[in-house]
Amino acid sequence: MTRTHALARDIAYAVVVPTRGGPALGVCLHALAEATGPGPVRVVLVDDRREAARTPLTAAVPPSLRERTIVVPGGARGPAAARNLGWRAAGDVPWIVFLEDDVVPGPTWGDDLTLDLAAATGRTAGSTARIDVPLPADRRPTDRERDTAGLAGARWITADTAYRRTALVATGGFDERFGQAFREDADLALRMLDAGWTLTGGRRTTTRPVREAGRFNSVRLQAGNADDVLMTRLHGRHWWRRAEIPRGRLPLHLAVTGAGVSALGCALLGRHRAATACAALWLAGTTEYALARITPGPGTRDEVLTMTVTSALVPPAATWHWLRGRLVHRKARPYTPFQSAGPAPAPRPAVREAQRS
Repeated sequence: MTRTHALARDIAYAVVVPTRGGPALGVCLHALAEATGPGPVRVVLVDDRREAARTPLTAAVPPSLRERTIVVPGGARGPAAARNLGWRAAGDVPWIVFLEDDVVPGPTWGDDLTLDLAAATGRTAGSTARIDVPLPADRRPTDRERDTAGLAGARWITADTAYRRTALVATGGFDERFGQAFREDADLALRMLDAGWTLTGGRRTTTRPVREAGRFNSVRLQAGNADDVLMTRLHGRHWWRRAEIPRGRLPLHLAVTGAGVSALGCALLGRHRAATACAALWLAGTTEYALARITPGPGTRDEVLTMTVTSALVPPAATWHWLRGRLVHRKARPYTPFQSAGPAPAPRPAVREAQRS
């Protein structure tokens, strides 16, 4: 009997995968099934698609995992809500491992995870994996690829994170006000730390490929500025430092947008000098932002065009979502350490889909 199999007798875990049913799900589950070491006692797939788009997910499940896999309807309420449904449906298992549906666990993932969990102390709430983002070797990475590569250094990313179930119960799990895959992981980590738990980095390695995204993906990502407002309401102005997250360019985006709006307003009022001055500030800010994104990139025509167009759209989009967040979360109260999480909501019934042979 190997050391990891001996440890597995005392360490059991379930895997929770929120998904929208993309093709990467099958790759993730097959890598999980083929990894060496003790496997999960249960796999919970949370189907977070809308009802109209729902097709069976079980075709993506490899045969070795089918008897241990259940599918829970998620209601398209976002990854935070989906993960809560998943860990509550997983049953009384000591550890819950959250995987994103497009990651690829490493070949020794099961062995490494078992050693990670065995090294946890009684106050260890969670263990994060090492995230590897493969980048092209024959050219400089695009803006999208650099953005994804930044996840490799993210401290609390839930692409592959194991949490002790008792810690999830004690803190109430993920805050479902975070409606997208952004900041819900940092929020939970800060609440765990405030409650006296510790979080550690593990030895297991998981690959996070760069997702396919459209030309305007960077504009859509600005919706996360509303979540940053919620983080400030919950954890104070300096939550960035505690969570070890870069501050970002929001102050510059607000300034550039303000210059653009002022230029339009002055022009309508016939104040042409002021309009010209504000327009020059807007152009300077937009140009600086575009160059900051183009210079480290591959320099292809398509990349330069995309960066030029989106660099003009990102600042107003960021400003809009920041203002939206201030409105939506205006009544959010600061998080109080050691506050009671309250009773966990009753889990929705898990349904086992008919397995396809």
